[in-house]
Amino acid sequence: YLLFFFSFYYRQVAVIAPNVPAAYEAHFGIPMSGAVINPVNIRLNASTVAFLLGHSQSAVVIVDQEFFTLAEDSLKIMKEKSQGNFKPPLLVVVADESCDPKTLRYALGQGAIEYEKFLESGDPEFSWKPPQDEWQSIALNYTSGTTASPKGVVLHHRGAYLMSLSNPLIWGMNEGAIYLWTLPMFHCNGWCFTWALAALCGTNICLRQVTAKGVYSAIAKYGVTHFCAAPVVLNSIVNAPSEDTILPLPHVVHVMTAGAAPPSAVLFAMSQKGFRVTHTYGLSETYGPSTVCAWKPEWDSLPPETQARLNARQGVRYIGLEGLDVISSQTGQPVAADGKTIGEIVMRGNLVMKGYLKNPKANEETFANGWFHSGDLGVKHPDGYIEIKDRSKDIIISGGENISSVEVENSLYLHPAVLEASVVARADERWGESPCAFVTLKPGVADKSKEQELGEEIMQFCRSKMPAYWVPKSVVFGPLPKTATGKIQKHILRGKAKELGPVKLSKL
Repeated sequence: YLLFFFSFYYRQVAVIAPNVPAAYEAHFGIPMSGAVINPVNIRLNASTVAFLLGHSQSAVVIVDQEFFTLAEDSLKIMKEKSQGNFKPPLLVVVADESCDPKTLRYALGQGAIEYEKFLESGDPEFSWKPPQDEWQSIALNYTSGTTASPKGVVLHHRGAYLMSLSNPLIWGMNEGAIYLWTLPMFHCNGWCFTWALAALCGTNICLRQVTAKGVYSAIAKYGVTHFCAAPVVLNSIVNAPSEDTILPLPHVVHVMTAGAAPPSAVLFAMSQKGFRVTHTYGLSETYGPSTVCAWKPEWDSLPPETQARLNARQGVRYIGLEGLDVISSQTGQPVAADGKTIGEIVMRGNLVMKGYLKNPKANEETFANGWFHSGDLGVKHPDGYIEIKDRSKDIIISGGENISSVEVENSLYLHPAVLEASVVARADERWGESPCAFVTLKPGVADKSKEQELGEEIMQFCRSKMPAYWVPKSVVFGPLPKTATGKIQKHILRGKAKELGPVKLSKL
């Protein structure tokens, strides 16, 4: 019942949709037709979507009715830039009763084919064939754009197959799991849980819009046993107002988190509410999570705060990943397993992409010396677990000393008034650069008139938690810019820090 068939052969098929059943079905029907699925981030603007559709040369666009105007505007941009050589893709619109019917009527009036009607036009006797070669492409996913330059990540069938089996093994998922789609399917194909759930005969609960209230309601109503989410979603769950929660939980709910280094304070708060969090780490280029902070039985007797700190590490390699290490950027050799020496996290094996589409220069750099270079800086602990300290471009160098923005952020999350925090470098007349903290406060904490006082309080709080040179020299309050997968867009914050100008040299 999970399968549907295309009566055509197209190389790239784009899907612009939230977490709805059609998006799930597309992860089977498109590859089974021999084509490549290209899930598109629904939160991108029309010009970016136009670039992705053009770069991928998608011949078919399946679009949810709510986002039809996004697809339409994107195609208009493509047509304007084509100089008369534009060949429009086949447009298929997915209807949803929860949406305004006017948007569906408009889409059909513009020549789009309704999704269910489109399926009826297929050949019910179509006999699909598995790929002739496991290296054949199955998906094209564009990086989330935290660097403002998305690249097309090409994934192969073998990697998707191995990740789909590795996920349940790593997580201890059993047959019949009830999975809530909080993680976007357009992000790394839902970390390959699209295919893993089919292997387990699991139940998919589709959540069109992700809210803390929706998560709690689905757990109570449908008996959800598992869901995946970025740390920013976990933060919204633990800080949800009481009227949006249903506590205590009726049963233990297993949560997998990845996408950014989760603050230990958030992991601790989740465990206090009855969620069992498995922390993983990976990238679009590695099919989503490819390392896991495997829980050790001896941790059970440790204080909860210590458990959360240990669980915040990125851990050890997935069963399907052949190679994982932290190497020196100078020598290319593995760093000492001392928990202090910083190097770059690298991977290799079947859970690594084929490469970036039409980008040989990036491929050469990314696969230098036979490793996939993540761009993440980390350490290797004596027990072999790796831990991210920063992105290579996010490390702050103040007075010649390296400062991990991730560790400063972890301390900021411990402050009772802080809801979200991100730290970037800001020019500093004395130190060259110093940490600048961008902070979102919890609702009702303080008004605008008290922000300066609270900023000083936060800096004082940090002095009790970290070396003096790590303490942010400036605190800026307001909402944090994020990608669709919940990653904070530090390149935007770096731009804001630049606009602030340098921290002035004290005249005292």
